[in-house]
Amino acid sequence: MAPPRVRLVKLLANLGYGSQKDVKAMIRAGRVTSATGEEFSADAQVEHAELLLDGAPLDPPAGVVLMLHKPCGYTCSTQDPGRIVYELLPPRFFRRNPVLAPVGRLDRDTSGLLLLTDDGKLLHRIISPRSEIAKTYEVTLARPLTGEEAAVFASGTLLLRSETEPLAPALLDVIDNHHARLTITEGRYHQVRRMFAAVGNHVEALHRSRIGGLSLGDLAEAQWRVVEVAELAGLGASIR
Repeated sequence: MAPPRVRLVKLLANLGYGSQKDVKAMIRAGRVTSATGEEFSADAQVEHAELLLDGAPLDPPAGVVLMLHKPCGYTCSTQDPGRIVYELLPPRFFRRNPVLAPVGRLDRDTSGLLLLTDDGKLLHRIISPRSEIAKTYEVTLARPLTGEEAAVFASGTLLLRSETEPLAPALLDVIDNHHARLTITEGRYHQVRRMFAAVGNHVEALHRSRIGGLSLGDLAEAQWRVVEVAELAGLGASIR
Protein backbone atom coordinates (compact mmCIF):
# COMPACT_ATOMS: atom_id res chain seq x y z
CA MET A 1 0.00 0.00 0.00
CA ALA A 2 1.36 3.41 -0.98
CA PRO A 3 2.01 5.91 1.85
CA PRO A 4 -0.89 8.34 2.36
CA ARG A 5 -0.66 11.71 0.67
CA VAL A 6 -1.86 14.78 2.56
CA ARG A 7 -2.17 18.50 1.93
CA LEU A 8 1.24 20.06 2.51
CA VAL A 9 0.11 23.00 4.63
CA LYS A 10 -1.88 20.71 6.95
CA LEU A 11 1.00 18.26 7.26
CA LEU A 12 3.49 20.92 8.34
CA ALA A 13 1.05 22.62 10.71
CA ASN A 14 0.19 19.31 12.40
CA LEU A 15 3.91 18.64 12.88
CA GLY A 16 4.11 21.92 14.82
CA TYR A 17 6.20 23.93 12.38
CA GLY A 18 3.79 26.85 12.73
CA SER A 19 0.25 28.03 12.10
CA GLN A 20 -1.16 27.47 8.64
CA LYS A 21 -0.35 31.13 7.92
CA ASP A 22 3.27 30.64 9.04
CA VAL A 23 3.60 27.42 7.08
CA LYS A 24 2.25 29.00 3.89
CA ALA A 25 4.90 31.71 4.20
CA MET A 26 7.61 29.03 4.56
CA ILE A 27 6.33 27.28 1.45
CA ARG A 28 6.21 30.52 -0.58
CA ALA A 29 9.79 31.24 0.49
CA GLY A 30 10.90 27.96 -1.09
CA ARG A 31 12.01 26.42 2.19
CA VAL A 32 10.03 23.20 1.61
CA THR A 33 11.34 21.01 -1.22
CA SER A 34 11.80 17.45 -2.36
CA ALA A 35 15.19 15.77 -2.22
CA THR A 36 15.76 16.87 -5.81
CA GLY A 37 14.95 20.51 -5.07
CA GLU A 38 11.38 20.56 -6.38
CA GLU A 39 9.20 23.15 -4.67
CA PHE A 40 5.53 22.68 -3.80
CA SER A 41 2.37 24.72 -3.46
CA ALA A 42 0.58 24.88 -0.11
CA ASP A 43 -2.24 22.72 -1.46
CA ALA A 44 0.00 20.04 -2.98
CA GLN A 45 -0.79 16.45 -1.99
CA VAL A 46 2.51 15.09 -0.70
CA GLU A 47 4.12 12.15 1.08
CA HIS A 48 5.85 12.91 4.37
CA ALA A 49 9.01 10.98 3.44
CA GLU A 50 9.66 12.98 0.26
CA LEU A 51 9.91 16.37 1.96
CA LEU A 52 12.79 18.48 3.22
CA LEU A 53 12.57 21.68 5.25
CA ASP A 54 15.59 23.93 4.85
CA GLY A 55 17.35 20.89 3.41
CA ALA A 56 16.68 18.61 6.41
CA PRO A 57 14.13 15.77 6.74
CA LEU A 58 10.91 16.52 8.59
CA ASP A 59 10.27 15.27 12.10
CA PRO A 60 8.67 11.79 12.17
CA PRO A 61 4.94 11.60 11.41
CA ALA A 62 2.20 10.69 13.89
CA GLY A 63 3.16 7.65 15.95
CA VAL A 64 6.51 9.11 17.03
CA VAL A 65 8.15 8.21 20.35
CA LEU A 66 10.76 10.50 21.90
CA MET A 67 13.19 9.63 24.67
CA LEU A 68 14.17 12.48 26.98
CA HIS A 69 16.79 12.44 29.73
CA LYS A 70 14.81 14.53 32.20
CA PRO A 71 16.79 16.58 34.73
CA CYS A 72 15.46 17.36 38.19
CA GLY A 73 13.54 20.62 38.42
CA TYR A 74 11.16 20.01 35.50
CA THR A 75 7.57 18.76 35.62
CA CYS A 76 5.72 16.57 33.11
CA SER A 77 2.92 19.09 32.66
CA THR A 78 1.66 21.71 30.26
CA GLN A 79 0.12 23.85 33.02
CA ASP A 80 2.80 24.08 35.70
CA PRO A 81 3.94 27.68 36.39
CA GLY A 82 7.54 26.45 36.77
CA ARG A 83 9.80 24.71 34.31
CA ILE A 84 8.22 21.97 32.20
CA VAL A 85 9.83 19.18 30.17
CA TYR A 86 8.57 20.68 26.89
CA GLU A 87 11.10 23.50 27.36
CA LEU A 88 13.82 20.91 26.71
CA LEU A 89 12.39 20.08 23.26
CA PRO A 90 12.15 22.16 20.10
CA PRO A 91 9.01 24.35 20.41
CA ARG A 92 7.37 22.62 17.44
CA PHE A 93 7.03 19.41 19.46
CA PHE A 94 4.76 21.22 21.92
CA ARG A 95 2.55 22.41 19.04
CA ARG A 96 2.11 19.04 17.33
CA ASN A 97 -1.36 17.69 16.59
CA PRO A 98 -1.96 15.11 17.97
CA VAL A 99 -0.11 16.26 21.06
CA LEU A 100 3.03 14.57 22.37
CA ALA A 101 2.19 13.36 25.88
CA PRO A 102 4.49 11.99 28.61
CA VAL A 103 4.26 8.21 29.02
CA GLY A 104 3.83 8.08 32.77
CA ARG A 105 5.23 10.88 34.84
CA LEU A 106 8.40 11.71 36.70
CA ASP A 107 7.90 14.22 39.50
CA ARG A 108 9.88 17.44 39.68
CA ASP A 109 12.57 15.93 41.90
CA THR A 110 13.06 12.76 39.85
CA SER A 111 15.45 12.55 36.90
CA GLY A 112 15.92 10.01 34.15
CA LEU A 113 14.23 8.29 31.25
CA LEU A 114 10.98 9.87 30.07
CA LEU A 115 9.13 8.80 26.94
CA LEU A 116 6.74 11.07 25.05
CA THR A 117 4.41 9.95 22.28
CA ASP A 118 1.30 10.86 20.29
CA ASP A 119 0.40 7.16 19.99
CA GLY A 120 -2.41 6.73 22.52
CA LYS A 121 -2.55 2.94 22.26
CA LEU A 122 1.18 2.61 22.90
CA LEU A 123 1.01 5.05 25.81
CA HIS A 124 -1.74 3.08 27.55
CA ARG A 125 0.01 -0.23 26.92
CA ILE A 126 3.18 1.00 28.60
CA ILE A 127 1.51 2.49 31.67
CA SER A 128 -1.06 -0.29 32.17
CA PRO A 129 -0.23 -2.55 35.15
CA ARG A 130 -1.59 -5.46 33.08
CA SER A 131 1.35 -5.11 30.71
CA GLU A 132 3.80 -5.64 33.59
CA ILE A 133 6.43 -3.55 31.84
CA ALA A 134 9.36 -3.12 34.18
CA LYS A 135 10.58 0.33 35.22
CA THR A 136 13.94 0.54 36.96
CA TYR A 137 14.98 3.30 39.37
CA GLU A 138 18.32 4.18 40.94
CA VAL A 139 17.64 5.23 44.54
CA THR A 140 19.71 7.20 47.05
CA LEU A 141 18.49 6.84 50.63
CA ALA A 142 18.77 8.99 53.74
CA ARG A 143 19.31 6.06 56.10
CA PRO A 144 21.17 2.75 55.74
CA LEU A 145 19.26 -0.23 54.40
CA THR A 146 18.41 -2.83 57.02
CA GLY A 147 18.63 -5.88 54.74
CA GLU A 148 14.93 -6.69 55.05
CA GLU A 149 13.65 -4.41 52.29
CA ALA A 150 14.18 -6.81 49.36
CA ALA A 151 12.00 -9.50 50.93
CA VAL A 152 9.26 -7.02 51.83
CA PHE A 153 9.18 -5.53 48.30
CA ALA A 154 9.20 -8.97 46.65
CA SER A 155 6.40 -10.34 48.84
CA GLY A 156 3.48 -8.83 46.94
CA THR A 157 1.89 -7.95 50.29
CA LEU A 158 3.23 -4.43 50.91
CA LEU A 159 0.33 -2.04 51.43
CA LEU A 160 0.97 1.66 50.97
CA ARG A 161 -0.65 4.17 53.29
CA SER A 162 -4.25 5.09 52.33
CA GLU A 163 -4.45 2.24 49.75
CA THR A 164 -6.39 -1.02 49.89
CA GLU A 165 -4.59 -3.03 47.20
CA PRO A 166 -1.12 -4.38 47.98
CA LEU A 167 1.71 -3.68 45.58
CA ALA A 168 2.79 -6.19 42.96
CA PRO A 169 6.13 -7.87 43.72
CA ALA A 170 9.14 -5.63 43.08
CA LEU A 171 12.83 -6.44 42.71
CA LEU A 172 15.40 -4.66 44.88
CA ASP A 173 19.13 -4.88 44.14
CA VAL A 174 21.27 -3.40 46.91
CA ILE A 175 24.30 -1.46 45.71
CA ASP A 176 25.56 -0.30 49.11
CA ASN A 177 24.10 0.86 52.43
CA HIS A 178 22.51 3.98 50.95
CA HIS A 179 22.02 3.06 47.30
CA ALA A 180 19.78 0.53 45.60
CA ARG A 181 18.20 -0.31 42.28
CA LEU A 182 14.43 -0.94 42.37
CA THR A 183 12.41 -2.47 39.52
CA ILE A 184 8.61 -2.22 39.61
CA THR A 185 5.79 -3.00 37.16
CA GLU A 186 3.26 -0.46 38.41
CA GLY A 187 3.16 3.31 38.39
CA ARG A 188 1.27 4.43 41.44
CA TYR A 189 1.54 7.98 42.73
CA HIS A 190 5.08 8.55 44.05
CA GLN A 191 5.32 4.78 44.37
CA VAL A 192 9.06 4.35 44.89
CA ARG A 193 9.26 7.12 47.49
CA ARG A 194 6.23 5.70 49.33
CA MET A 195 7.64 2.15 49.27
CA PHE A 196 10.77 3.22 51.08
CA ALA A 197 8.75 5.39 53.46
CA ALA A 198 6.72 2.26 54.30
CA VAL A 199 9.91 0.53 55.49
CA GLY A 200 11.10 3.53 57.51
CA ASN A 201 13.43 5.22 55.06
CA HIS A 202 13.48 8.39 52.97
CA VAL A 203 14.44 8.78 49.29
CA GLU A 204 16.91 11.61 48.83
CA ALA A 205 17.48 11.17 45.08
CA LEU A 206 15.61 9.19 42.44
CA HIS A 207 16.55 8.44 38.83
CA ARG A 208 14.69 6.25 36.33
CA SER A 209 17.24 4.39 34.21
CA ARG A 210 15.13 1.92 32.24
CA ILE A 211 11.65 1.19 30.88
CA GLY A 212 11.33 -2.39 29.66
CA GLY A 213 14.32 -2.94 27.40
CA LEU A 214 14.87 0.78 26.75
CA SER A 215 17.64 2.56 28.62
CA LEU A 216 19.15 6.04 28.41
CA GLY A 217 22.47 4.70 27.13
CA ASP A 218 24.79 7.66 26.53
CA LEU A 219 21.97 10.20 26.16
CA ALA A 220 23.12 13.24 28.13
CA GLU A 221 20.97 15.00 30.70
CA ALA A 222 18.42 17.39 29.12
CA GLN A 223 18.96 15.81 25.68
CA TRP A 224 16.41 13.90 23.61
CA ARG A 225 16.23 11.57 20.63
CA VAL A 226 13.68 9.74 18.49
CA VAL A 227 13.11 6.11 19.49
CA GLU A 228 13.36 3.91 16.39
CA VAL A 229 10.54 1.50 15.58
CA ALA A 230 12.81 -1.54 16.04
CA GLU A 231 13.60 -0.42 19.60
CA LEU A 232 9.95 -0.48 20.65
CA ALA A 233 9.97 -4.27 20.70
CA GLY A 234 12.11 -3.98 23.82
CA LEU A 235 9.31 -2.28 25.72
CA GLY A 236 7.76 -5.68 26.37
CA ALA A 237 10.41 -6.63 28.93
CA SER A 238 8.89 -7.41 32.33
CA ILE A 239 10.34 -7.78 35.81
CA ARG A 240 10.70 -11.56 35.38
